[in-house]
Amino acid sequence: MTKTEDSAPSTKNEGSSSTTSKEVAASLDIEVARARLKAGRWWQLIFGVVCMAMIANLQYSWTLFVTPIADKYHWAKPAIQVAFTLFVLFETWLVPIEGWLVDRCGPRAVVLTGGLLCAVGWGMSSIASSLPVLYVAYSIAGIGAGAVYGTCVGNALKWFPERRGLAAGITAAGFGAGSAASVIPLQLSIGANGYASTFLWFGIGQGAVILIFGLLLAQPSTEAVTALPKSPAMLTNRPQFRWHQMIKTKVFWVMYLMFVLMAAPGLFFTANLRQIGEAFKVANLPVPFLLWAPAAITFALFLDKITNGITRPFFGWVSDRIGRENAMFIAFGVEALSFVLFSQFGGNPGAFVVVSCLVFFGFGEIYSLFPSTCADTYGWKHAAGNAGALYTAKGTGALFVSMFLSLALSTSYDTVFTVFAAMNGLAAVMALVVLKPLRQRMMAHASADESADDLPAVVAEPLPQMIAHPK
Repeated sequence: MTKTEDSAPSTKNEGSSSTTSKEVAASLDIEVARARLKAGRWWQLIFGVVCMAMIANLQYSWTLFVTPIADKYHWAKPAIQVAFTLFVLFETWLVPIEGWLVDRCGPRAVVLTGGLLCAVGWGMSSIASSLPVLYVAYSIAGIGAGAVYGTCVGNALKWFPERRGLAAGITAAGFGAGSAASVIPLQLSIGANGYASTFLWFGIGQGAVILIFGLLLAQPSTEAVTALPKSPAMLTNRPQFRWHQMIKTKVFWVMYLMFVLMAAPGLFFTANLRQIGEAFKVANLPVPFLLWAPAAITFALFLDKITNGITRPFFGWVSDRIGRENAMFIAFGVEALSFVLFSQFGGNPGAFVVVSCLVFFGFGEIYSLFPSTCADTYGWKHAAGNAGALYTAKGTGALFVSMFLSLALSTSYDTVFTVFAAMNGLAAVMALVVLKPLRQRMMAHASADESADDLPAVVAEPLPQMIAHPK
């Protein structure tokens, strides 16, 4: 009896000691994983931003090439703009496949391939002497840009699960503002050497930089991501959706429609800004600024890239604090107002510059708000592929660019801007009235009942319990 009593406490202590040792070891593993991720993730963000900046000219400087191409070959501008539409289609509609490859193979190979295709696309554009060749060349450039864009945004979402809005915004800012520094060099090069030479040498240079920085990209380990502190809203053991499961939900299609409503006007404005300035007869008028008096179109193109870049991390940061849908309502409302103001005051060169900056400030943030909302809703594990599926809405919006241009040429730009204001206003209202309550219900179902109607049969791939207390 005495022997048994003496041995009992010993057994208990040994079990307790073993449990404590395991807890300590697990805690140390978590700390090591967390430290490794935090040490390298900001560099990964920087590498992604550089790559994004190198593809920015393919979209945001396209407007500089349209008139020179038309002057040389006497092609109709709406026919030339088909190349831009094809660029956006191939940039966006293949991103789900590229994201799927990133989720499985890592970002490096996809970005390297994308950089090579971007260089080939602009190189071919320099020698395109027919519209079909131009279409093929810019489609190749679109595939390359999509590979880089989808990879870098998806990678940022994975490295920063607790700051998705900010990380996606900073990465997308590289795309939005990346061409700001090259607007004037591009214009000077086109004027001095012609658009063909500019296509060739800028294409080679941009592609080379992507290849260099693409080699430095990597994706985080699952252990490192799950070791990071999460906000209370992210502590539930939610399923990780794949893209084919995601598209069965109502939330996805609501976001898709809102994305199209915002993307179509912004892409039209991007592709036709020089032509809009020419229609308003302000493109070449000087705008005094300190000791500088640049032409309105030059000044607008320069500042637009900056505001288009700033808005992405700004509204991403705001959405991390006040909620995605609330931030959408504010940003989309700003965009609606900007088109109303542009139709009223766009004929003044100074107002043309200021209001065009407001247009891009209200447009660019969709590329941080939608990816971060997607990752919040459908999980981080397949974030690149899922964000890519939603990103195809940009391609759908691009289908309307030529149609709106034909409408503007047959009626007026003011008519088109009125339509744009209504589209943006509808998206703003949908953010609060439709998306917010629908997503709240879905998130609740995902946490409490995975068999709910709005939650398709998801293969349960829950994350380990997150760490609730940041260090």
